[in-house]
Amino acid sequence: MLLSIKALFLPIVFIFLYGSGFVFTAYGLENSSPMAFLALRFFIAFFILLIIATILKVQWPKTIIEFLHISMAGLLTVGIFSIGVFLSISFGISASLSALIIALQPIIVTFLAVKFLGEKFTIKIILGLLLGVLGVAFVVSSKIEVSNTHIYGIFFSVIALLGLSFGNIYQKKYCSNMNLYSGGAIQTLASTILVLPLLLFAEEIDITFNSDFIIALMYMSVGVSIGALSLLYVMINKGKISKVSSVFYMMPVCAALISYLLFGTNIDISMFIGITFVLIGIVLINKK
Repeated sequence: MLLSIKALFLPIVFIFLYGSGFVFTAYGLENSSPMAFLALRFFIAFFILLIIATILKVQWPKTIIEFLHISMAGLLTVGIFSIGVFLSISFGISASLSALIIALQPIIVTFLAVKFLGEKFTIKIILGLLLGVLGVAFVVSSKIEVSNTHIYGIFFSVIALLGLSFGNIYQKKYCSNMNLYSGGAIQTLASTILVLPLLLFAEEIDITFNSDFIIALMYMSVGVSIGALSLLYVMINKGKISKVSSVFYMMPVCAALISYLLFGTNIDISMFIGITFVLIGIVLINKK
């Protein structure tokens, strides 16, 4: 049975926004040190969300525990994930390789969901997960270059992967009912605070305010930190986390396509094979 257009809309928009974020991260880091870029991105997103929450008079957390849960989910999903991705790309690994490592997220989240959320997986889901990984490998196989200097980049991508995986589980378990605007403001503020020590004590601040940097900064602040994350939280709230996570297999596909459209990188037959495997895997995971 075909999925309705309504059911497909959120995942498709999320995939585009989140997947293209890997490309715009690399784009922005050409003109900025990583923590300076992140601090500006988080603060802009916080400021916009705070204004929206104030104008709409949305509900804020009623207890300290609720506030802390939202903050912790944000530190994992937003802060640690973004720090890991930004540092990995700043160490020289490609957006495609970073996206490939992050695309392992559905496997980790599925097993975490079984342990902490009581979700169950079937043979179809396992097969879908494996096909997804195989497809992602095909998509980025021709674009992966690993050297000794890239080991640090891979390490930070793994840190990002773990932050995102545990953050999604934490969000589902403790923050499913949070308001997107007030909760988003709390999470981006917490992430800003997390970045500040790294910015002040572990990095030489370097920013070139040109049009390329402004475009990348605004896209990451509004398109990803507000748009993509809001869509992710809506999907987490509405469905099983293991099924929601399957869309992360499309991130490297989207990153590769955006790189092709913006920067003219090559697309070969392996990408089309990979996309096919990824789509079959996602269908198997989500098919009732």
